[in-house]
Amino acid sequence: MHPIAQPGQLLPADAERATLLARVFDPAVGGPCVAAIRGDRVVDLTAVSPTVADLLDRPDAVAVVRGAAGGREWPLAELLNATLSRDPESARFLAPVDLQVIKAAGVTFVRSMLERVIEERAAGDPRRAEEVRDRIAGLVSGHISQLRPGSEDAARVKDLLVREGLWSQYLEVGIGPDPEIFTKAPVLSAVGTGAEIGVLARSTWNNPEPELVLAVTSAGVPVAATLGNDVNLRDFEGRSALLLTEAKDNNASCAIGPFLRLFDDGFTLDDARRVEVALDITGTDGFSLHGVNPVSEISRDIAELVAHAHGPHHRYPDGFVLFTGTMFAPTEDRDEPGQGFTHKPGDVVRISSPALGSLVNVVTTAEQAPDWTFGIRALIANLAARGLLTGTTEARS
Repeated sequence: MHPIAQPGQLLPADAERATLLARVFDPAVGGPCVAAIRGDRVVDLTAVSPTVADLLDRPDAVAVVRGAAGGREWPLAELLNATLSRDPESARFLAPVDLQVIKAAGVTFVRSMLERVIEERAAGDPRRAEEVRDRIAGLVSGHISQLRPGSEDAARVKDLLVREGLWSQYLEVGIGPDPEIFTKAPVLSAVGTGAEIGVLARSTWNNPEPELVLAVTSAGVPVAATLGNDVNLRDFEGRSALLLTEAKDNNASCAIGPFLRLFDDGFTLDDARRVEVALDITGTDGFSLHGVNPVSEISRDIAELVAHAHGPHHRYPDGFVLFTGTMFAPTEDRDEPGQGFTHKPGDVVRISSPALGSLVNVVTTAEQAPDWTFGIRALIANLAARGLLTGTTEARS
């Protein structure tokens, strides 16, 4: 099999000074291990903290990842190779989150907001999309790009769009007072780098959504960042917003990774605000596509998105991860003119950032992707069998 990436590409450019937290599936114990990447070694920290959610809630999380005494160790190069080759007999990296709820913010960039309006007006038909795209872009793009959501100016633009017959539920959450926050996928269902990602076989119009993902504690504090692919079925969501769950939550339709980069002296929440997320797609048909998603162009600050997800109105006792949205909605024609972009089986999707590494996946159908079988009951049973649930855990901050 042709390699989908070089192992070194998965690591941040400054990996030697980054605080990197991972999860490793170890066939020897039949389950996941919480692990720290330290130089060319990966150190098992499961005896220190049995879950990533527990570790992130510790006030000394950075110190633990950087220097706590661990158990077994694996060579980093071996794990990277096994992960990319999807070798089921070898230890390999998983998505770096476990008990956290997987949340997502939608329509947080002007470009993606307009694309949602196009999906709605085109009713899932890519042939109509270009015509609708031209009309909306000519009318509103100059106004909306300068808008602060929820402001008086935004209210005036809303009135204009209503008069023009172009108001949409997507523009409401894009420039209105409340963002779209939804549950992307069940706990433990995310796949990691190297894994296959799935789109429904009956979808004819779909795309990746490259995003910055924040890991947030049970107290609502963002403490780490990583990359995510909020795989989306544009034809389903375009037919009706009530099909959002069917468009977003399918087998292998959520990818997170490669590792959590904890905020420390060398990488902070402000650095996350400046991340540029790149998307590269390479098809077996010779098709290629490249785009960049600058987080700095987001219409709502990422801390504001966290506050809309967590607060007196909603608590997350195991913490949560939050996809912060994408501005990249591929519109280039792949086959026939006017058909736009859609995935084909075998597409290699690489979402990357120098600060966070690369999340690399291969597209298949949700029906053919490996079944999700390791859920919460399996995790509890596995940790208990390993004697990891008998002690007390560090009190949450």
